[in-house]
Amino acid sequence: MPVVLHQIGQVAVTVDDIDTAERFYEQSLGFRKLYRFGDLVFFDCAGVRLLIEREQKQPFTPTSSVLYFRTPDIMVSMRELKTRGVSFIDTPHLIAPMEDHDLWMVFFKDPAGNTMALMQEAPKGYTAGA
Repeated sequence: MPVVLHQIGQVAVTVDDIDTAERFYEQSLGFRKLYRFGDLVFFDCAGVRLLIEREQKQPFTPTSSVLYFRTPDIMVSMRELKTRGVSFIDTPHLIAPMEDHDLWMVFFKDPAGNTMALMQEAPKGYTAGA
């Protein structure tokens, strides 16, 4: 029987300040914290465990992959996250008109400088803010 990998169990993001990151991911983004062990904090993201870990190397440079979070309404999610102190680096924009939907994204950074995004697979012809 061939081995087939299909489900991600955990993703890691490195930060320079674990206390600030813990507050951001729990309070600003609203993730459910599973536990903290020293300089490691674990959150649940709809069944995928998100590990936030403090990088020991100095100077710190963010090197994590971009995390893309699905949302049913990119404008509503962006407005809510802004009220929680999340700073966006652009505005919602069309990334790709697909055959059966339009892909929209807006990007932001965590306090350590890691890039993240909200993504919406919107109905054809969707206009952000309409």
